[in-house]
Amino acid sequence: MIRAAKVEESQLILDFIIELATYEKEPDSVKSSRAQIEESFFCENPAVFCDFVENDEGDVIGFAIWFLNYSTWTGTHGIYLEDLYIRPEYRGHGYGTRVLIYLAKLCIERGYHRLQWWVLDWNQSAIDFYHSIGAESMAEWTVMRVSDESLIALARSGTGD
Repeated sequence: MIRAAKVEESQLILDFIIELATYEKEPDSVKSSRAQIEESFFCENPAVFCDFVENDEGDVIGFAIWFLNYSTWTGTHGIYLEDLYIRPEYRGHGYGTRVLIYLAKLCIERGYHRLQWWVLDWNQSAIDFYHSIGAESMAEWTVMRVSDESLIALARSGTGD
């Protein structure tokens, strides 16, 4: 079962974020707090969403965090999947596929034309899985990011013209 997270599960969202970061070998990179999660996911008009994955016993075994993006080429929104994580002992049972099907159905129902995400280049099992469901690697694109001190320096660098 896939269901929307509830505000009283904010700590569980944070726990999963930390678990995913640990899996991705970046446990110290998580700076999010429970209060930030509550403010972001459960405000009056949230811009980010979390769905939990439950097994047949009703245990939460994974999560997906996503938000809307926009394509100027299609003139429509799309879904950007920020995080998809299924606990290791539950992988290989179709849970990840079900999440992607769920999000694909949301896209179709809402008239969105894209579902996209990033995957770490060392995570070959995930890459193989994504290719098996029809996802394409966007090899011609390079992800760019400005953050931390570089973000501050860029913001201070000019008049904004």
